[in-house]
Amino acid sequence: MKIAELFNVSGKVAIVTGSSRGIGREIALSLGLEGATIVLNGRDEARLKAVSQELNALGIVNAYFTGDISNLEEAKALILFTHDKFGQIDLLINNVGISSRGYIADLHPSVIEQVFKSNVFGTMHPTHFALPYLRQTKGQIVFISSLAGIHGLPGLAPYCASKMALTAFVEALRIEEKANGVHVGLLQVAMTEIVHNKEVLAADGSKQQLAARKKGKVLSMEEVAADCLLLLRNRRYKKTQTMMGMLNRMLNSISPRLIEWILLKNLHQFEEQKQRGH
Repeated sequence: MKIAELFNVSGKVAIVTGSSRGIGREIALSLGLEGATIVLNGRDEARLKAVSQELNALGIVNAYFTGDISNLEEAKALILFTHDKFGQIDLLINNVGISSRGYIADLHPSVIEQVFKSNVFGTMHPTHFALPYLRQTKGQIVFISSLAGIHGLPGLAPYCASKMALTAFVEALRIEEKANGVHVGLLQVAMTEIVHNKEVLAADGSKQQLAARKKGKVLSMEEVAADCLLLLRNRRYKKTQTMMGMLNRMLNSISPRLIEWILLKNLHQFEEQKQRGH
């Protein structure tokens, strides 16, 4: 199915955070190919410039804003930059985020702070400043989350907690903005392919490169982007990727103790993944 059949975004202005590579880049590309004007955001200017040039080559109108939007002032600057340049904001795709590896007893406190700063404040801040403009256009916000936000996983405590916090934020925001015509959606992403040189935070706070994942067992970036656009088209609240993800969500609501039992039975797998850097 072509993206054009899913959601017509022609003429819309879309901010995609965390779009210098990976899922964010693919969402920006998919939206742009259907006629949206794209504002890219990330902290690495060289990567942002490369993606911007890629979009330019395809005839996609775009601009990029380099900045750490977990910082209040930089988040505000991103929104003002977009509105000043293009005169409107129709879509905000909150995709910024970082993960970590390590058991709680081994984690340096700064790791927890960094994960929450990026994953929670890095989405709350731009959302806050974008809302007045999104109300004007009856726009949409999609939060890119994870299956890790359904139940806590060993070795991923800060990441899981940040995604659970994000879910609560989305639930509240959705109700608050209903009367203002702003649609709020949540995409719980399953395990995806690893972008080359993608990093996570190790227990001591250092950067650790993720090992490649076997193809066929993970989703592609294109599949994630397509599901994001499905949410936009249908003004749908929540989508959980893969049958296993939906089963996990259902079991967690019915019998969280069963999920805990399964995790305990397979704890050795998490230990192996932690050692391999998955």
